[in-house]
Amino acid sequence: MNFNVIGLGEILWDLLPAGRQLGGAPANFAYHARALGASSRVISRVGQDALGAEILQRLEALGLPTAEIQVDPSAPTGTVSVTLAADGQPRFAIHEDVAWDRLALTPSAPAAIAQADAVSFGTLAQRCEPSRGTIRALLAAARPGAWRILDLNLRQNFFSRHIIETSLRLANIVKCNDSELPVLAELLGLRGNTRRQIEQLSRQFGLRLVCLTRGAQGSLLYAGGQWADDPSQPVVVKDTVGAGDAFTAALAMGLLAGQPLAVINRRANEVARHVCSREGATPPMPDFQEP
Repeated sequence: MNFNVIGLGEILWDLLPAGRQLGGAPANFAYHARALGASSRVISRVGQDALGAEILQRLEALGLPTAEIQVDPSAPTGTVSVTLAADGQPRFAIHEDVAWDRLALTPSAPAAIAQADAVSFGTLAQRCEPSRGTIRALLAAARPGAWRILDLNLRQNFFSRHIIETSLRLANIVKCNDSELPVLAELLGLRGNTRRQIEQLSRQFGLRLVCLTRGAQGSLLYAGGQWADDPSQPVVVKDTVGAGDAFTAALAMGLLAGQPLAVINRRANEVARHVCSREGATPPMPDFQEP
Protein backbone atom coordinates (compact mmCIF):
# COMPACT_ATOMS: atom_id res chain seq x y z
CA MET A 1 0.00 0.00 0.00
CA ASN A 2 1.04 3.59 -0.59
CA PHE A 3 0.75 5.36 2.76
CA ASN A 4 0.28 9.11 3.07
CA VAL A 5 2.37 10.74 5.82
CA ILE A 6 3.03 14.34 6.87
CA GLY A 7 5.76 16.08 8.82
CA LEU A 8 4.20 19.06 10.61
CA GLY A 9 6.31 21.88 12.04
CA GLU A 10 9.79 23.27 11.51
CA ILE A 11 11.88 23.16 8.36
CA LEU A 12 15.31 24.76 8.41
CA TRP A 13 18.97 24.60 7.54
CA ASP A 14 21.31 22.83 9.95
CA LEU A 15 24.57 24.79 9.79
CA LEU A 16 26.98 21.90 10.35
CA PRO A 17 30.78 22.10 10.51
CA ALA A 18 30.90 20.33 7.13
CA GLY A 19 28.36 22.66 5.52
CA ARG A 20 24.65 23.45 5.30
CA GLN A 21 22.17 20.56 5.42
CA LEU A 22 18.40 20.51 5.14
CA GLY A 23 16.89 19.85 8.56
CA GLY A 24 14.04 20.16 11.01
CA ALA A 25 12.59 16.99 12.53
CA PRO A 26 9.28 17.05 10.58
CA ALA A 27 11.09 17.65 7.28
CA ASN A 28 13.61 14.90 8.03
CA PHE A 29 10.74 12.56 8.92
CA ALA A 30 8.99 13.28 5.61
CA TYR A 31 12.18 12.74 3.64
CA HIS A 32 12.92 9.38 5.26
CA ALA A 33 9.31 8.22 5.01
CA ARG A 34 9.41 8.90 1.28
CA ALA A 35 12.70 7.03 0.99
CA LEU A 36 10.97 4.09 2.68
CA GLY A 37 8.06 4.12 0.24
CA ALA A 38 5.48 6.60 1.53
CA SER A 39 3.82 9.51 -0.21
CA SER A 40 4.98 12.26 2.10
CA ARG A 41 4.96 16.02 2.45
CA VAL A 42 5.89 18.77 4.87
CA ILE A 43 3.62 21.47 6.30
CA SER A 44 5.89 24.34 7.32
CA ARG A 45 6.95 27.90 6.48
CA VAL A 46 10.11 29.46 5.03
CA GLY A 47 11.23 33.02 4.50
CA GLN A 48 11.04 34.95 1.26
CA ASP A 49 14.81 34.80 0.95
CA ALA A 50 17.57 32.84 -0.75
CA LEU A 51 17.62 30.14 1.95
CA GLY A 52 13.86 29.67 1.63
CA ALA A 53 14.06 29.41 -2.15
CA GLU A 54 16.82 26.83 -1.77
CA ILE A 55 14.65 24.75 0.59
CA LEU A 56 11.82 24.72 -1.95
CA GLN A 57 14.24 23.65 -4.68
CA ARG A 58 15.72 20.96 -2.45
CA LEU A 59 12.31 19.53 -1.55
CA GLU A 60 11.32 19.39 -5.21
CA ALA A 61 14.58 17.62 -6.04
CA LEU A 62 13.82 15.07 -3.30
CA GLY A 63 10.34 14.47 -4.70
CA LEU A 64 8.55 16.13 -1.78
CA PRO A 65 5.58 18.38 -2.66
CA THR A 66 5.95 22.06 -1.73
CA ALA A 67 2.29 23.12 -1.95
CA GLU A 68 1.99 23.25 1.86
CA ILE A 69 5.24 25.16 2.40
CA GLN A 70 4.22 28.72 3.20
CA VAL A 71 6.44 31.71 2.36
CA ASP A 72 6.71 34.47 4.94
CA PRO A 73 7.27 37.97 3.55
CA SER A 74 9.31 39.27 6.49
CA ALA A 75 10.62 36.54 8.83
CA PRO A 76 13.80 34.72 7.74
CA THR A 77 14.10 31.04 6.92
CA GLY A 78 14.97 29.04 10.03
CA THR A 79 18.57 28.09 10.75
CA VAL A 80 20.29 26.11 13.48
CA SER A 81 23.97 26.32 14.31
CA VAL A 82 25.21 22.78 15.01
CA THR A 83 28.47 21.73 16.62
CA LEU A 84 29.47 18.10 17.12
CA ALA A 85 30.98 16.53 20.22
CA ALA A 86 33.72 13.91 19.95
CA ASP A 87 31.11 11.10 19.95
CA GLY A 88 29.18 12.67 17.05
CA GLN A 89 26.37 13.96 19.27
CA PRO A 90 25.08 17.34 18.06
CA ARG A 91 24.80 20.56 20.06
CA PHE A 92 22.16 22.97 18.72
CA ALA A 93 21.76 26.75 18.80
CA ILE A 94 18.27 27.27 17.40
CA HIS A 95 17.64 30.78 16.14
CA GLU A 96 14.39 32.48 17.10
CA ASP A 97 11.70 34.60 15.38
CA VAL A 98 11.95 32.73 12.09
CA ALA A 99 9.41 31.82 9.44
CA TRP A 100 8.24 28.51 10.93
CA ASP A 101 7.34 30.33 14.15
CA ARG A 102 4.61 31.99 12.05
CA LEU A 103 3.01 28.88 10.60
CA ALA A 104 -0.53 29.85 9.57
CA LEU A 105 -3.75 27.89 9.19
CA THR A 106 -4.25 27.92 5.43
CA PRO A 107 -7.46 26.62 3.79
CA SER A 108 -5.71 23.59 2.23
CA ALA A 109 -3.72 22.36 5.24
CA PRO A 110 -6.60 20.76 7.21
CA ALA A 111 -7.65 18.80 4.13
CA ALA A 112 -4.09 17.53 3.69
CA ILE A 113 -3.96 16.44 7.34
CA ALA A 114 -7.36 14.71 7.06
CA GLN A 115 -5.96 12.51 4.27
CA ALA A 116 -2.86 11.46 6.20
CA ASP A 117 -2.30 7.98 7.58
CA ALA A 118 0.38 9.33 9.95
CA VAL A 119 1.41 12.79 11.12
CA SER A 120 4.63 13.51 13.01
CA PHE A 121 4.96 16.67 15.09
CA GLY A 122 7.05 17.92 17.99
CA THR A 123 7.27 20.51 20.73
CA LEU A 124 9.86 22.79 19.12
CA ALA A 125 7.53 24.32 16.53
CA GLN A 126 5.06 25.03 19.35
CA ARG A 127 7.47 27.33 21.17
CA CYS A 128 5.34 30.40 20.30
CA GLU A 129 2.21 31.60 18.56
CA PRO A 130 0.84 31.52 15.95
CA SER A 131 2.58 28.24 15.08
CA ARG A 132 1.47 26.59 18.32
CA GLY A 133 -2.22 27.21 17.66
CA THR A 134 -1.91 26.22 14.02
CA ILE A 135 -0.32 22.87 14.84
CA ARG A 136 -2.98 22.04 17.42
CA ALA A 137 -5.79 22.99 15.03
CA LEU A 138 -4.31 20.84 12.28
CA LEU A 139 -3.87 17.82 14.55
CA ALA A 140 -7.55 18.13 15.46
CA ALA A 141 -8.30 17.69 11.75
CA ALA A 142 -6.58 14.28 11.59
CA ARG A 143 -8.90 11.35 11.05
CA PRO A 144 -9.49 9.16 14.13
CA GLY A 145 -7.54 6.17 12.79
CA ALA A 146 -4.40 8.11 11.87
CA TRP A 147 -1.17 7.72 13.79
CA ARG A 148 -0.36 11.03 15.51
CA ILE A 149 3.30 10.76 16.48
CA LEU A 150 4.73 13.17 19.05
CA ASP A 151 8.50 13.27 18.56
CA LEU A 152 9.42 15.35 21.57
CA ASN A 153 12.72 16.94 20.52
CA LEU A 154 13.14 18.91 23.75
CA ARG A 155 15.57 21.63 22.67
CA GLN A 156 17.14 24.39 24.76
CA ASN A 157 14.36 26.09 26.77
CA PHE A 158 11.71 25.78 24.03
CA PHE A 159 9.26 23.61 25.96
CA SER A 160 7.10 23.62 29.08
CA ARG A 161 4.98 21.20 31.04
CA HIS A 162 1.84 22.69 29.47
CA ILE A 163 3.16 22.26 25.91
CA ILE A 164 4.22 18.68 26.64
CA GLU A 165 0.96 17.66 28.31
CA THR A 166 -1.18 19.23 25.59
CA SER A 167 0.92 17.54 22.91
CA LEU A 168 0.65 14.15 24.61
CA ARG A 169 -3.14 14.47 24.63
CA LEU A 170 -3.13 15.24 20.90
CA ALA A 171 -0.90 12.22 20.15
CA ASN A 172 -1.43 8.48 20.22
CA ILE A 173 2.32 7.72 19.97
CA VAL A 174 5.20 9.40 21.74
CA LYS A 175 8.88 9.00 20.95
CA CYS A 176 11.55 10.31 23.30
CA ASN A 177 15.21 9.59 23.93
CA ASP A 178 17.06 8.58 27.07
CA SER A 179 17.86 12.18 28.00
CA GLU A 180 14.24 13.30 27.53
CA LEU A 181 12.53 10.58 29.58
CA PRO A 182 14.00 11.87 32.87
CA VAL A 183 12.66 15.34 32.00
CA LEU A 184 9.22 13.84 31.39
CA ALA A 185 9.45 11.89 34.63
CA GLU A 186 10.21 15.03 36.62
CA LEU A 187 7.56 17.19 34.94
CA LEU A 188 4.81 14.57 34.98
CA GLY A 189 5.58 12.78 38.23
CA LEU A 190 6.49 9.43 36.68
CA ARG A 191 7.96 7.00 39.21
CA GLY A 192 10.05 3.83 39.26
CA ASN A 193 12.46 2.42 36.73
CA THR A 194 12.42 3.08 32.99
CA ARG A 195 9.76 0.51 32.16
CA ARG A 196 7.51 1.63 34.99
CA GLN A 197 7.78 5.23 33.82
CA ILE A 198 6.90 4.22 30.26
CA GLU A 199 3.88 2.24 31.46
CA GLN A 200 2.68 5.20 33.52
CA LEU A 201 3.14 7.57 30.58
CA SER A 202 1.16 5.26 28.30
CA ARG A 203 -1.65 4.83 30.81
CA GLN A 204 -1.87 8.50 31.85
CA PHE A 205 -2.28 9.80 28.29
CA GLY A 206 -3.95 6.83 26.61
CA LEU A 207 -1.04 6.29 24.23
CA ARG A 208 -1.08 3.36 21.82
CA LEU A 209 2.71 3.17 21.70
CA VAL A 210 5.65 4.64 23.61
CA CYS A 211 9.11 4.59 22.06
CA LEU A 212 12.36 5.20 23.91
CA THR A 213 15.54 5.56 21.85
CA ARG A 214 18.83 4.99 23.66
CA GLY A 215 21.55 5.85 21.15
CA ALA A 216 24.11 3.06 20.89
CA GLN A 217 21.99 1.00 23.32
CA GLY A 218 19.17 0.63 20.82
CA SER A 219 15.50 1.24 21.51
CA LEU A 220 12.56 0.10 23.58
CA LEU A 221 8.94 -0.02 22.35
CA TYR A 222 5.85 -0.51 24.51
CA ALA A 223 2.38 -1.06 23.08
CA GLY A 224 -0.69 -2.74 24.54
CA GLY A 225 1.24 -4.35 27.38
CA GLN A 226 3.88 -5.77 25.03
CA TRP A 227 7.58 -4.83 24.94
CA ALA A 228 10.16 -4.92 22.16
CA ASP A 229 13.77 -4.27 23.16
CA ASP A 230 16.33 -3.98 20.36
CA PRO A 231 19.96 -3.57 21.51
CA SER A 232 21.15 -2.18 18.13
CA GLN A 233 24.52 -2.95 16.55
CA PRO A 234 27.87 -1.11 16.43
CA VAL A 235 28.29 1.56 13.75
CA VAL A 236 30.99 4.07 12.89
CA VAL A 237 29.25 7.38 13.64
CA LYS A 238 29.79 10.39 11.38
CA ASP A 239 27.08 12.37 13.16
CA THR A 240 23.71 11.57 14.72
CA VAL A 241 21.77 14.52 13.24
CA GLY A 242 18.49 13.20 11.85
CA ALA A 243 18.94 9.63 13.06
CA GLY A 244 16.00 9.90 15.44
CA ASP A 245 13.81 11.29 12.65
CA ALA A 246 14.76 8.38 10.41
CA PHE A 247 13.84 6.03 13.26
CA THR A 248 10.44 7.76 13.56
CA ALA A 249 9.80 7.38 9.84
CA ALA A 250 10.65 3.67 9.89
CA LEU A 251 8.50 3.24 13.01
CA ALA A 252 5.54 4.88 11.26
CA MET A 253 5.96 2.77 8.14
CA GLY A 254 6.17 -0.43 10.15
CA LEU A 255 3.02 0.40 12.11
CA LEU A 256 1.14 1.30 8.94
CA ALA A 257 2.20 -2.00 7.38
CA GLY A 258 1.00 -3.91 10.45
CA GLN A 259 4.39 -5.45 11.21
CA PRO A 260 5.17 -7.11 14.57
CA LEU A 261 6.58 -4.81 17.23
CA ALA A 262 10.00 -6.51 17.32
CA VAL A 263 10.36 -6.30 13.54
CA ILE A 264 9.44 -2.60 13.56
CA ASN A 265 11.99 -1.92 16.27
CA ARG A 266 14.80 -3.79 14.54
CA ARG A 267 14.15 -2.18 11.17
CA ALA A 268 13.90 1.34 12.65
CA ASN A 269 17.27 0.86 14.30
CA GLU A 270 18.76 -0.31 11.02
CA VAL A 271 17.56 2.84 9.26
CA ALA A 272 18.80 5.07 12.09
CA ARG A 273 22.24 3.42 12.04
CA HIS A 274 22.55 4.18 8.34
CA VAL A 275 21.89 7.88 8.99
CA CYS A 276 24.44 7.92 11.82
CA SER A 277 27.04 6.54 9.44
CA ARG A 278 26.58 9.47 7.02
CA GLU A 279 26.94 13.24 7.37
CA GLY A 280 23.78 15.31 7.73
CA ALA A 281 20.16 14.51 8.50
CA THR A 282 19.02 13.52 5.00
CA PRO A 283 21.68 11.35 3.33
CA PRO A 284 20.76 9.12 0.37
CA MET A 285 19.00 6.00 1.60
CA PRO A 286 19.73 2.47 0.35
CA ASP A 287 17.01 -0.04 -0.48
CA PHE A 288 16.48 -1.75 2.85
CA GLN A 289 15.51 -5.38 2.59
CA GLU A 290 12.02 -6.23 3.73
CA PRO A 291 12.01 -8.07 7.05
